[in-house]
Amino acid sequence: MGVLKGRSGLIWLVLSIVLLALDQITKWVVSTEMSLYQTIDILPVFNFTYVHNYGAAFSFLSEAGGWQKYFFSTIAVTISVLLIYWLKKLPATNKLLCSAYALVLAGAIGNLIDRLVHGYVIDFLHVYYQQYDFPVFNIADVAISIGAALLLLDAFFEQKESDK
Repeated sequence: MGVLKGRSGLIWLVLSIVLLALDQITKWVVSTEMSLYQTIDILPVFNFTYVHNYGAAFSFLSEAGGWQKYFFSTIAVTISVLLIYWLKKLPATNKLLCSAYALVLAGAIGNLIDRLVHGYVIDFLHVYYQQYDFPVFNIADVAISIGAALLLLDAFFEQKESDK
């Protein structure tokens, strides 16, 4: 905790940078080594399937006609600016909230880069079981989902504290 003491939450941007790099490297490998729609079986319930997602998380609004690229890009930029501002205001020792912000930030920027460079998001992680099929996603989506879960956890613990 000595590294975090007396510092702002901006130090947690290191986590964002590492996850952003992992996201972009995995997307680059998938897009250069796999053909679109190619599937590589990994486990009986998991494979890599290379797809282009023109929508948001889990293909939300993917068939909306193109305007969603600008809409989701604007949201990602706005959220990223807010998260950096909030990280600056937070003490670095607030590990739960800082890590949540850093995760969401990494995911938002990772998918934003794809939208700006390609016009779509590269997805490749595919979880399924028999006829149940979860939409294909990526590392950025995982970071956003875990970050959102940590935000809920923080809100729950904060509510417990205020109830005391």
